[in-house]
Amino acid sequence: MAAGRALAALLAVLLLLVASAQHLQRQASFTISLRTVDKVTVMVKPRPGVPPRCQIRVKNVGRPELKIKPGENVTFTFTCSTPEKYFIMEIQKNIDCVSGPCPFGDVHLYPPGLPRLNRTFIWDVKASTKAGLELKFSAPWLRQIEPGETCPDFVSYNINSRIDTATVNIGTFCRNGSVSRVKLLGGVVMSLHLLWDSPVTTSGFSIANRASIKRLCIIESILNGESSITLMSPNYPLGFPEDELMTWQFVIPSNMRASVFFHNYSLSNCERKEERVEYYLPGSFSNPEVFKLSDSQPANIAGSFNLSLQGCDQDTQNPGILRLLFQVVVQHPQVDENVTYLVDLSKEWNMTVTIHFEGWPSHIPSMSEPICLICKDPRTCDRVLTLESGTVYKISFLCKDLSHLRITAEKGISCVDLRWCQRKIYSLSVPMAITKLPIRLHKFIWKLLAPDLINIEITSSSLKLQQHVPEQRCNTSYSYSIVSATPETELNVGIFCPGGSIEKIQMRNNITISLKTFGKGFLNESNHQDLKMSFVPHIKDECTFTVSPDPKAKVYLQTPSWLYGLPPYVSISWYVVVPSKQVARLGFSKDRMGIACETGRAYVNIKEQTSGAEETVRREDELLPAPRNMYHDFWVNISNCKPVDKMQLALQFWVTFADRQIDLGVILGVVAGAGVLVAIGLTVGCVKKKKKSQNPMVGVYNANVNTQVPRKQGLFTKGRKTNESHVYAVIDDAVVYGHLLKESNGSVAPEVDVYRPFDGPIGSLPPSPPPLSFRKDIKHSITSDAEEPPPLTDADHDTYTFAHQKSGQSEDNGDTNEKNNGDTSMSLLENKEQDSSVE
Repeated sequence: MAAGRALAALLAVLLLLVASAQHLQRQASFTISLRTVDKVTVMVKPRPGVPPRCQIRVKNVGRPELKIKPGENVTFTFTCSTPEKYFIMEIQKNIDCVSGPCPFGDVHLYPPGLPRLNRTFIWDVKASTKAGLELKFSAPWLRQIEPGETCPDFVSYNINSRIDTATVNIGTFCRNGSVSRVKLLGGVVMSLHLLWDSPVTTSGFSIANRASIKRLCIIESILNGESSITLMSPNYPLGFPEDELMTWQFVIPSNMRASVFFHNYSLSNCERKEERVEYYLPGSFSNPEVFKLSDSQPANIAGSFNLSLQGCDQDTQNPGILRLLFQVVVQHPQVDENVTYLVDLSKEWNMTVTIHFEGWPSHIPSMSEPICLICKDPRTCDRVLTLESGTVYKISFLCKDLSHLRITAEKGISCVDLRWCQRKIYSLSVPMAITKLPIRLHKFIWKLLAPDLINIEITSSSLKLQQHVPEQRCNTSYSYSIVSATPETELNVGIFCPGGSIEKIQMRNNITISLKTFGKGFLNESNHQDLKMSFVPHIKDECTFTVSPDPKAKVYLQTPSWLYGLPPYVSISWYVVVPSKQVARLGFSKDRMGIACETGRAYVNIKEQTSGAEETVRREDELLPAPRNMYHDFWVNISNCKPVDKMQLALQFWVTFADRQIDLGVILGVVAGAGVLVAIGLTVGCVKKKKKSQNPMVGVYNANVNTQVPRKQGLFTKGRKTNESHVYAVIDDAVVYGHLLKESNGSVAPEVDVYRPFDGPIGSLPPSPPPLSFRKDIKHSITSDAEEPPPLTDADHDTYTFAHQKSGQSEDNGDTNEKNNGDTSMSLLENKEQDSSVE
């Protein structure tokens, strides 16, 4: 409890002390006494934008502001404890150098003992236009800033030139820079702005009298080491005075190199003369050297130089604005400044090569960043240099670290007449003139222009292309971005890199291919580029891929414009090559298309490239096909409709390969056929032996013997040789073909029953029975006769059992919408009964 009471007493004492200090502050008075000869006026004004919650009290009379003229002595107080929040102060000194002598020398901050307010010291010097005034600043000199910019220490200078009644703003400056002197023609208004708590006690400059400089002003900058400064024309960003001349003088050691860059300028409308800049350069035999503001300015200047800006007589109706913001960069001489690189573009056409800083053009480096210069001659250097095709260049670099530089190139290829350009193959590879430079290639862009009814084909026969997808990312040193565009639509085909399975891409419309590099590996891989293009006749789809995968790889393929969906009514096709001893397995990454159509229908079509192959078709409202085996080259086509709002068609499918397995049924069939042939051979041998020992021959069909049961004549119009009752599928071992036996005298035995549809010689294997469709055709021809034949007798219609295999073979993939063409065996008689029931 005692400790609490002691703490409360201490707080009460502190509050009393604070209240007493505030009371004393309110009662503190300031006395300003001005001499008449000093011509100084002091004004205390309300701070702009601040509510008037404090007043100035003079002789117990409150005032909102106070003005103290030369020769007056005023004592005043403030009614608040923080007057710096509510008031500012201006101290203006008038200096007349026209009617009397000027007080040249150091300029002092007068009067002393001012209250702690934000204050501005103004020196208004009137002088004749026949004389010049010089403002000389003490170290560390000044640095010019743009309008609206703030100095780090909140101490700023503003210089205005006054000629007669006109005032020109030379500029605003901060401390710590390179501007050491400013020479002006005529009068000057100099301002120094300080915060209320600034420790600055001296003005930091002096005034001297000089002879007429015959121009608006001269600004001198001293640059001793590596540095970069920014300077602006007077009145910037407003217009430079009409028909005026000004000069910047740069004092630079002879062992340093300076370069000038114009970053922002505009020209006025001249009636007479021409706006220009003039240089006095060390070692030049043509001083002054004249440049337009639009020209590349001199660079790699050894030592001090002068730069002058000359205006013109402007059009009174539409004068325009002349203004300039520029940068001077001073560097040590580079070790490789005398090393030149030959860039031979003489054999190239319709191509530009731009060497630039990293991040160009979206990123503009700050003027404080280290600068890299590209020079096409010793005096023409810039941060960005563009080289045109058809010319040979010798370039050099003023840069400590070339890794900050990049190359972007662009080449155009077009076709007007297909008859001329269809036979030509164009290489889409980076020229050696670019790859041999010590600069990293950032991007090479090919713009392929094709008129209507002419399309573009891109091939990569050896490396092939891999599509960049989430499951199959590119990890090479470069990639290709392919975009197909028309004035109405743009189709982002995708991002591709070498080392894949896509051999060819055919596209309609104009194509832009952008090669982009990653890291330094492209220099080693640039010699292996094999991308080529040609112009081809019109194709049906917007884009067609030819894919020849590695049998050991799993290939992922997806529709173009993956992020935004396939554009409406666009059709894309893939042709996948399946090796002869391989079987491909095709599957989709999801089970539905995931869209609903507002207009039209979206389809997925799959079909093998073989005769009689069935086509699998799915609409957007159906399940996509389940994974399936493909035994031949096949097509995948995806066609879009116009989806409802905010729905996108984006499909991905995959393809894998496996060795084709021989079916066990086929093996058994081959073995069975071989067994039949062996049995036939053995039977023939036995018969030959019997022929020698027996007479007459047995087991031989004799056509001269009537074996038929008596029946009515003329009702059956076809004999046994012309109908199909003699077609055998199974032959007993005891039955042999008579034509294999000959008489001992060499004469041919009587004609035996043979398989009539087969006209050639009988080989080691018996011919297969006709397909079901052939039997149906025969049946139709019989039933079309006018007189229907009676039922055949047992002798004419021997009953046989036939093992018949359906033509065609396919795998059951669980697709309920497709026919099952699996192998089945059935009796031909059963099949004939089914045919009769169908008919």
